[in-house]
Order: sequence, then structure tokens, then C-alpha cells
Amino acid sequence: MEVDLVALLRSIPWFVELSQRQLETLASLARERYLAPGESLFQEGDYPDFLYLVLDGRASVEINVPSHGPVHIFQAEPLDILGWSVLTPVVRQRTTTVRALTPMRLLAFEGKALQQQCETDPHLGYVITRRLANVVASQLLLTRLHLMEILMNSSRETVG
Repeated sequence: MEVDLVALLRSIPWFVELSQRQLETLASLARERYLAPGESLFQEGDYPDFLYLVLDGRASVEINVPSHGPVHIFQAEPLDILGWSVLTPVVRQRTTTVRALTPMRLLAFEGKALQQQCETDPHLGYVITRRLANVVASQLLLTRLHLMEILMNSSRETVG
């Protein structure tokens, strides 16, 4: 059964400000992707190629901390964005590892084409950039809190 991607995008709060033409453009850049529990969407250090929007399911987002190994940063759920580094001009690798905790359905947007559309259509670019800024800021805060917790636990182990 083929999904009407334009109707799907229209139903997502992220895209409420976009016109029919902009939704059609985004739909042309998107495809559905499915993951089984335990399957990796991408690994830290991989080359970024797609931006993902979680439609169904949950995933663990992790970073590798030297001398501590993988550290769970947060759990991605429906409507979360994964792989935002594909739209950054400087970051040329994935900054996290994402692993499915449950069966997942995602929308995958081809990164280079999405970036070109954002540059061609300033309104589309502004809406997406504004949304991504919130995602990046939230993930940075969560990462910082987890790293502070690791440091506090390490100092307790050293003292104790």
C-alpha cells in the first residue's frame, strides 16, 4: 500500500506553515524507511546522507564517551528528528548512533537535495532551519546533562 506523502507531511505539525507546492517538493525528496528492533539507523562517525523524521516506534540515541563506551543520551519517539547533521555545512559525520528499540517507521529525506531546496526556497529553508535549531539545542542540552552525570559519577568512584 503506497502512502500519500503529501497528506502525511500535511498532518505533521513540523510542516504546518508550508504551502501545497512546498509539501509536494518535500514529498518528492522523501521515502519511508523501516527498522526492526536492534537495527541501527546510523553509527557515530558515518557520513550523513539522510534526515529522518520518526513516524512510529522508538530508538535509542547514543554517543561514545572515551573510557565509558556508549552512553544513552535520549530516546527518540514519533515526530522526533534524527540525523540533523546532514543539513549543517561544517559537520561531515554523524554525531550519534541511533538504534531501534521497537519496530520503527521513518521518513527519510535525501540530505543534499533537501539542502538545495532550502537554499532555493528561503521560506522552506527558514521553517526547516528554525525547527532544526530547536532540535539541536535540545539534544545539546541532553548530551551536556548526561556528560555531567558521568563526570559526577566518575569523581565519586575516584573519591570513594
